[in-house]
Amino acid sequence: MSESIFLAAPPQAELEGDGEGDGERPQRGCTSSRDRCIAMVIQPTEQARGPWDPRALHGGAPAALITAAFERTQPGGASSPEGELRIARLGFEFLRPIPLAPLTLSTRIVRPGRRVQELAGELHADLGSGTHELICRASALRVREIPADVPTSAPAVGEAGANADARIDADARTDAGVPEAMPPPEAGKPVRFALNDSDEAGFAASAMEMRWLDDPRALGPARVWMRLRHPLLPGHELTPLARLAATADFGNGVSAALPFDRFLFINADLTIHLQRQPRGEWIGLDARTLLPAGGTGLAESVLHDVHGPVGRAFQTLVVQSR
Repeated sequence: MSESIFLAAPPQAELEGDGEGDGERPQRGCTSSRDRCIAMVIQPTEQARGPWDPRALHGGAPAALITAAFERTQPGGASSPEGELRIARLGFEFLRPIPLAPLTLSTRIVRPGRRVQELAGELHADLGSGTHELICRASALRVREIPADVPTSAPAVGEAGANADARIDADARTDAGVPEAMPPPEAGKPVRFALNDSDEAGFAASAMEMRWLDDPRALGPARVWMRLRHPLLPGHELTPLARLAATADFGNGVSAALPFDRFLFINADLTIHLQRQPRGEWIGLDARTLLPAGGTGLAESVLHDVHGPVGRAFQTLVVQSR
């Protein structure tokens, strides 16, 4: 069994310039923009496999991979003024099922700046015979942190204590205007999360450690802590933000409102809004699914680390009978 979620297929290409007259040829997903573009080819392992189709990946695996690539994409380097900006929003559009096949990931800086930056990413699948298809489009927005001299509405990290007795609802708010902290991971029950009793590896079943605060078999809103067991790539340490992106894509499965064996409710996208940067290995989900009559499915989650709420995630769902 693989000890990482992806394997890098060398060589990795880091390309700069406009690709015109400088001897460079942009890789797939890189445009002729003068902004720096980084491309790499990776191979998913069985640890990235998703629940709906054994030939496709769980959306959390590429979301985490792209997030880690965004973190490494720094205009002028991390020590420059532009490198002081923090990712405040992440967006992923899953245009096709992401196959268990070689993938090309590219990221580029769309809008550099000292206060706001925009990054873009694309994931292409190698379908064989020289055929490649765009299967995921991603974006990130970096902004400056709130200055220390500006009054804020939420407590600093660590000031909001956990309430182990209260049911944490996604709409429950403290006087500070933020959801209450979830009970800690130690309060949860270890569960192997799989749609069947198979021992096969998968992103939910083997790559992710889970501690449930609610009954994982019950339909409806639920709370769970998650921690990735394996690195995204061999020799690459997982960042808290990559861990958060991986966990955020579980909202629709954690809060399933319909039975898995009779319905599909696959998310076509994932959007994450951060109120602060996550810390540590454990990421908590307080998730619920909305299925309004005549509308579209939506899963929404409050994201936590062990210090309290971090942000929110939203998934647009494609719902149908099997």
